[in-house]
Amino acid sequence: MALKVSQVTPAVGAEISGVDLARLSDIDFADIETAWHRHGFVLFRGQTLSDDDLLAFSRRLGELDPPPNQERGRISPPGYPDIYVVSNVLDEKGDPIGALGAGEAVWHTDMSYLDAPPDASMLYALELPPTGGDTWFCGMQAAFAAMPEALKAKLRGRRIKHDGTYNSGGYLRQGVTPSDDPHQAPGAWHPAVCVHPDTGVPTLYLGRRRNSYVEGYSPAESEALLDAVWAHATQPRFTYAHRWRVGDLVMWDNRTTMHRRDPFDTTARRIMHRTQIKGSAQPVAYAA
Repeated sequence: MALKVSQVTPAVGAEISGVDLARLSDIDFADIETAWHRHGFVLFRGQTLSDDDLLAFSRRLGELDPPPNQERGRISPPGYPDIYVVSNVLDEKGDPIGALGAGEAVWHTDMSYLDAPPDASMLYALELPPTGGDTWFCGMQAAFAAMPEALKAKLRGRRIKHDGTYNSGGYLRQGVTPSDDPHQAPGAWHPAVCVHPDTGVPTLYLGRRRNSYVEGYSPAESEALLDAVWAHATQPRFTYAHRWRVGDLVMWDNRTTMHRRDPFDTTARRIMHRTQIKGSAQPVAYAA
């Protein structure tokens, strides 16, 4: 069966069928990479991947990053330090085998608190609860294109502080001292509007809302502006909710999308394995 790319929504996402990611030709990989850049995330259903298969496919995109520092540090399967476990499951000692638990994970861009955030992330579904735990994606290129000019003008030439104090589940990162001062808290400053290095398309780059700050404004002005920008960017017309099936792999462009997760039953099991591709460069401001 030939590779087929089907758009998920006009704003974000595509489903790719007709491929086995464990046995992928160079031609098919090139088509996947093109679709990923164009649509922000790509979905593959019905994959059967070992951790070695997942790593081999991930490395075709570039060098891998180690897992992020979460509430319990960095948690990986034994022998696979480049894989990050996202799970609420407890081991025989009662300790979590992964991070983020079963609660809601708020809108965010992966590790944007770094100077050079990851280019991409992948999430592969191994065990799933009967309901809940959907992952939502937001198309930030589409959101910027449809943004009112008055909002664009307020962001033009500005940087945003991407705070690294808390993870997307609201947990304090291991070893981090909390601070509400954006100039003192850990994190990085990035352009509010960036250009995609491969396509040249402009995109909003927000990171996450908590402790965010727009450079050059008073705290109150920054809060009001961010509230307006976030309300615009996360409208339903720019988002897609993915209902997982075992064997799904989703790969997203970390430079042009945000994502979040719905909560699920704490007594149900959810195990996902994730990889991320090291950032090839710092985000670059878009020059209109």
